[in-house]
Amino acid sequence: MRTIGALGVFAVCAMLASPPARADWVPPFKGNDTGGIIAYELATTADARQLAVDHCARYGKVVKFLAVEPHYGGYLSFACRWVPYGANELPLRTLY
Repeated sequence: MRTIGALGVFAVCAMLASPPARADWVPPFKGNDTGGIIAYELATTADARQLAVDHCARYGKVVKFLAVEPHYGGYLSFACRWVPYGANELPLRTLY
């Protein structure tokens, strides 16, 4: 019985000594063919509109901005939509 108690104490100490759980790191700009998010800090320092337009133009779509959370840790979200009816050409992708 003493060995089981000693192993239990050892297991509890090992669990307490392990590092705490961490949240995953999210890049300041993340998206796919349906849309994406831009960190608010990046949106205040860079041209967020042009970043989103370039991203959606890679997929042949146009950008529609959805929401902004204007505080530390907030995001600017956007959706990539198909080119509206009546447009004769695909969106331009700007290269610098």
